[in-house]
Amino acid sequence: MTLGQYAMMLVIGWQTYDIARTGGMSMQGAAGQLALIGLLQFIPLFVLSPFTGLAADRFSRRLLGQSTILLQLACAATLCALTWNGAVSIPWLFGIAILLGIVRAFNGPAMTALAPNLVPKAILPTAIALSAISWQVGMIAGPAIGGYLHAIEPALPYGVAAGLFGIAIVSLGTIGKVPQPNIKGTAHPIRQVVDGLHYVVQNKMVLGSITLDLFAVFLAGATALFPVYARDILQVGEEGLAQLTMAPAIGATLTGIWFSFRPLARNVGPAMLGAVAIFGVATIVFGVSTSMPLSLAALLVVGAADMFSVYIRQSLVQLHTPDDKRGRVSSVSHLSISASNEFGDFFSGTLAYLIGPVAAVVAGGVGAIVTVGLWSRIFPVLRTTRTFDPPAEILDSHAAPKTDGEKA
Repeated sequence: MTLGQYAMMLVIGWQTYDIARTGGMSMQGAAGQLALIGLLQFIPLFVLSPFTGLAADRFSRRLLGQSTILLQLACAATLCALTWNGAVSIPWLFGIAILLGIVRAFNGPAMTALAPNLVPKAILPTAIALSAISWQVGMIAGPAIGGYLHAIEPALPYGVAAGLFGIAIVSLGTIGKVPQPNIKGTAHPIRQVVDGLHYVVQNKMVLGSITLDLFAVFLAGATALFPVYARDILQVGEEGLAQLTMAPAIGATLTGIWFSFRPLARNVGPAMLGAVAIFGVATIVFGVSTSMPLSLAALLVVGAADMFSVYIRQSLVQLHTPDDKRGRVSSVSHLSISASNEFGDFFSGTLAYLIGPVAAVVAGGVGAIVTVGLWSRIFPVLRTTRTFDPPAEILDSHAAPKTDGEKA
């Protein structure tokens, strides 16, 4: 699913930028169109996320996942047909971006909260780590797939994305019935939403981890400007665009493989802070580079550092959240990820429009480093956390209820 999502997202960005440039817009003006793509995806997520988290706690997470993937399949098929017939336009791309924002608002909390329900608590940390690795690799490798396929045939990445969504729907169908957690406290929906938000604010570990990623990636996310670098700065075209997106994927994959054999067990908080700082430094190097090999090397480090921090953050957030609140907390986490990605794209595109793409990327990298320093002071628990172990009362709530098959 994630491969399909981000393959499609990259091509939407490329087509938007290319159509704008072909139509006579300046480089900075076309970058502003990329900013709008990010904003149009973020607004639905921002408005709906608190309620979509409640939906993930009250309804079947598996069915929610399947339904939202089906809608993404429809979006991919529509863009495939439009591109094949030469009818794709910026209004169409903007409209699909809005629909994808709505769909992903429901999809993210349901899918994130589902994985921990499927395993016993003894192997929950490993399952969370593998789930985080799966999402991160898909988020970074998907654009590389989209870029290469677009170089072969512009409609091809959308067709492949539709096929990937179909596989994802079938895969979720192999999961049996998953017992829903009993939501504790008042049954009023608005109050349940408030309870979830209150838990995030009260738990400094969860709040600090989520907001660290939010501000660091929001400031230093250079992904939205890859089309600018590929077309006008490095001048490497569509295939170069695919290589730029592949470099972080390789870094993330190698880091994920390392953690699958050598799970992190000590100094998890300081390690997360260090990884985000390295992420910022590598972003600065990419921003100033005019050499394709150096740019690829910097992005390799960006991907590795991002995977390192995501692995720790996702594990801490999931392990420090009771199951009956996991959907709502996941919606807040998903909102922060979307704010750092989609709204971060808007921020990067806008900054590129105002001061130029290179200055925008460099300023973002500096901002990520500053964020690490501030968060280590504002949330000292991030500096002092040594292991993933949650409090005993939370660990007890993670026990996955047995399904009928397990009882048999």
